[in-house]
Amino acid sequence: MFKALIALVVIFLIATFPATWLLMLFLGNVGINLSYWGTLPLGILVSVLLSAAITPSTVTTIIND
Repeated sequence: MFKALIALVVIFLIATFPATWLLMLFLGNVGINLSYWGTLPLGILVSVLLSAAITPSTVTTIIND
């Protein structure tokens, strides 16, 4: 159980790294120099929004008889 929890945390950090790193670059150019841990909450939100945007939507139809 403990190994699975550590594995999930590592996978989570690897999955959110690209969005967090790009936000760090953008915010650094704007003049707000944040560390990885300071940018991580916004990186999580961006990762979730991007994954929701590229996931195909499921359409259900209701058939009335």
